[in-house]
Amino acid sequence: MEAATDGRILRAGELEIRPEEFLALADGRPLNLTARELELLKALMERAGRIVSREELYVSVWGEPYRKSDRSVDVYVGKLRQKLEEAAPHHRFIHTHFGFGYRFSPQPAERSFTRLS
Repeated sequence: MEAATDGRILRAGELEIRPEEFLALADGRPLNLTARELELLKALMERAGRIVSREELYVSVWGEPYRKSDRSVDVYVGKLRQKLEEAAPHHRFIHTHFGFGYRFSPQPAERSFTRLS
């Protein structure tokens, strides 16, 4: 994974962000992300591999102090996760750590197997 905070391209597997162009790509195809979703994805990718608290994400992306009752981070992570899964169904990019926050780490999605009786 290539990470940068100065406007360079961020890459993780088939996912790429071009911050200066306000563009995110999955397998070379543009993702239809809102500005907030793009900033959230960028914040997670810049901190790849470590658990990032909701508070840290809120302050970084929204630029305001976090209010414990605010569920904005969770809502936006859900929307972002859905868009990423649609664009790259073979990977899981955002992992939830209940009680702690979120971690960005591109991993192949687990396959579900049906048990035959």
